[in-house]
Amino acid sequence: MTADQVAAYCLQLPGAREDLKWGSNRVFSVAGNKMFAILDFLGDGLAFKVESELFLGYVDRPGIQPAPYLARAYWISMTAPYPLSDAELQDLLTRSHQMVVRRLSKIRQVGLLLDVD
Repeated sequence: MTADQVAAYCLQLPGAREDLKWGSNRVFSVAGNKMFAILDFLGDGLAFKVESELFLGYVDRPGIQPAPYLARAYWISMTAPYPLSDAELQDLLTRSHQMVVRRLSKIRQVGLLLDVD
């Protein structure tokens, strides 16, 4: 996937929006300011949240590393070309979005939850 394809995919997730922050970082968030992905992270990278139990498995893969400043919250980062298939990357971006949505109050989750597992 290209950066523009990643951006288009993120924006089609329920309630997702894009903001430009910290210079040239394209930040994708839900519910106003709850980030789930960052494009152009530290240059041309992509960063997003993964489940804590999967974090070490992903950072052991070539081309994927803990995201600087965000690794303590189980974020990973990678540079283009991304070392994941399009399907796997889309699945992980969806899961990142859903992890953030599940931490919202029940009333704010309405219309944002997807049926993914």
